[in-house]
Amino acid sequence: MSASTPELPSSFTAVWRALRLGYRAEPLLLVVSAGTTVAAAVPDALFALGFAELTKAVLAGGERNIMTVGLLLAALAAGSWLLNVASERVNLVFAERAAVEIESYVARLQSSVVTVEHQERPDYVDLLWVLREHGGALSQLYRSLFVTVGAVIRLVLTVGLLISVSPVLGLLVVFAVPTVLVSVRRAAAETHAEQAGAPDRRLARHWFVLGSTASPGKEIRVTRMAERLRQGWWQAWWRAYRPLARARWISTWFQVGAWALFGAAFVGSVAYAAYDDGTPATRAASVTLVLAAGSRLSQYVGDTVTESHYFRSIWLDASRRLTWLENFAVSRAASRNLPVPGRLRGGIRLEGVTFCYPGTKKPVLEEVTVDLSAGSVVAIVGENGAGKTTLVKLLCRLYDPTSGRITVDGVDLVDLPATGWRERIAGAFQDFVRFELRAGRTIGLGDVGRIEERPALERAVERAGAGDVVRQLRDGFDTQLGSTWTDGTELSFGQWQKLALARGFMRDDPLLLILDEPTAALDAETEHELFERYAAAARAPGGRDSGRITVLVSHRFSTVRMADLIIVLDGSRMLEAGSHDELIALGGKYAELYRIQEASYR
Repeated sequence: MSASTPELPSSFTAVWRALRLGYRAEPLLLVVSAGTTVAAAVPDALFALGFAELTKAVLAGGERNIMTVGLLLAALAAGSWLLNVASERVNLVFAERAAVEIESYVARLQSSVVTVEHQERPDYVDLLWVLREHGGALSQLYRSLFVTVGAVIRLVLTVGLLISVSPVLGLLVVFAVPTVLVSVRRAAAETHAEQAGAPDRRLARHWFVLGSTASPGKEIRVTRMAERLRQGWWQAWWRAYRPLARARWISTWFQVGAWALFGAAFVGSVAYAAYDDGTPATRAASVTLVLAAGSRLSQYVGDTVTESHYFRSIWLDASRRLTWLENFAVSRAASRNLPVPGRLRGGIRLEGVTFCYPGTKKPVLEEVTVDLSAGSVVAIVGENGAGKTTLVKLLCRLYDPTSGRITVDGVDLVDLPATGWRERIAGAFQDFVRFELRAGRTIGLGDVGRIEERPALERAVERAGAGDVVRQLRDGFDTQLGSTWTDGTELSFGQWQKLALARGFMRDDPLLLILDEPTAALDAETEHELFERYAAAARAPGGRDSGRITVLVSHRFSTVRMADLIIVLDGSRMLEAGSHDELIALGGKYAELYRIQEASYR
């Protein structure tokens, strides 16, 4: 994957896909919104013609004509008001419903990407950040598009009226072109400046969250770093805003010049109509039409410029980013979609697996080749930074190897559907999430299809040894967690950890059970007892029957001696692999560190 900023799709493709998305969400509202918004442009443009005809009628002295033209003007005004009100209300309802659909769609797209590689690349994160910031703007894309089309229709009709007086007056629109060109250039310059400032805006947001949320509050106050956070926020915000402000100031001066030129041309057009050939009544009608149409021309050009600016710089830019995300999700979801096995017979094999994180060339894992036999208990040990968690991410297919491959019963992991494979994985991780929901839902998220099944929740709690936590809760599984919610209960770190373990054991029959240092904050003896319990469960008939592989990850060498296979990682390489007795007999790194750690825990 290129390290450069991804190229966005074409504007036409983006708008077309956005329209299809809106039509799928609310087809009737989309059509009515388009119809009323565009139709509202017609009466506005015809007012100039009506005023010109009214001037002729007054000068001719025909009361019947005055009455007829007056009523037509009143009808135009009433129609314009009605269409504008209808358009505004329909657009509001459609935007609200479209916003829900679009936000849900963006979330589905991001979660559908097979790996998390793109979420750790700064260039992709910046692009996604801008999309999230402008996510609400996508629902306004439709109104902006329809209003822009309406503005163009008004502009075309108005220019046509001017040409009906004299083709020379049609040149007035030529003097409006610089205002449009300046607007187009302004949109491009501001979008570029905004994209360039995205990293600093993300940093400013990070500083702000640190300084305004409860979790880091204690450390911030004890260390008195609040002022440093404020300075960091200000500096990052200013670095992000400065190029955008400069782009806006430059474009403002160009806009002032362009509008001054148009104003001079408008005055000249009125003078031309006043001194043109014809009867006084005809010239008076022409002047009235030019004044009405010309003044509205400036308004319509302004509307077109403004709407085109918003459409190009915000709405269209957001839709292009959405289309990019669609294309990216499709490209990263490609696989042969071979069936995930119902049980493991051979196991999982890593063949020459090397992995580098996005944007780096330094391997985190290098040329790892090892067999994880079906039904076995495998321990991955190593000091911090040795690549243990990275190996787990590869097994979960959160990343694909940079080189080499991982096979499941002889089938390349990339040829299995990622969703189907992950549905057969269970476990718990050190960096667990604190879901502030009802306790039952917090646990049930481990298997969303059974999130409300009480027997499944109880089994998961029993496997995790979290029964004491649930019993202490005021309303058991129905207790709201989190002190920031009404009647919410705050838990200790250890209690959150046990609920996370229970969540990891919601699935009854996984092919791969992973415990990635979920008890790193506990003492070595407790971790050892926990691992012993899970190893025993893995060797029980239920675990053996499915060929389940249990993976225990720890930086403590002394807590995993019960494993069938112990993989020792050191400096991105697999240093040793074997059973506890084999590695002790080998007298290598494992034996050395095992004895040191065992002695320190006595």
